[in-house]
Amino acid sequence: MAQNKSEIKKVAQNKKAYHDYFVLETYEAGLELFGTEVKSIRDGKVNLKDSWCHIKNGEIFADGMHVSPYEKGNIFNRDPMRPKRLLMHKREIKKLYDLTKQQGYAIIPLSVYFSKGRAKLEIGLCKGKKLYDKREDAAKRDAKRDIDRTLKNSL
Repeated sequence: MAQNKSEIKKVAQNKKAYHDYFVLETYEAGLELFGTEVKSIRDGKVNLKDSWCHIKNGEIFADGMHVSPYEKGNIFNRDPMRPKRLLMHKREIKKLYDLTKQQGYAIIPLSVYFSKGRAKLEIGLCKGKKLYDKREDAAKRDAKRDIDRTLKNSL
């Protein structure tokens, strides 16, 4: 049975980003990878937990994104922590650059997925949360969980 090419297969998600930041906008960026890195990502061996993006000379890079070496890659494996260049339009990069110059804003990778066979990275323009913001979110999440639990038990 043939697979639908328009499927999106989510590989990894940065859950810590949603805990530590308010995500204001999201963007889709292509990843410039080598063959063994793509194979490793398809196996799900990627970690976005402590990753961030920066802009240098009009190009955007993802730092701290760990792609484990491919088992059968031998000499073709690259450094797992090397900065990966992201593929975006210049106007989007310029807009992100201008926004990140404001205090408190950062570009954080949110998820890695495959769309039509191409590796994509969802990045977000984020603003850091304070401790009291994290407490409010936890309280809302707990209240929602309690409501769901009581509804489930009442049925």
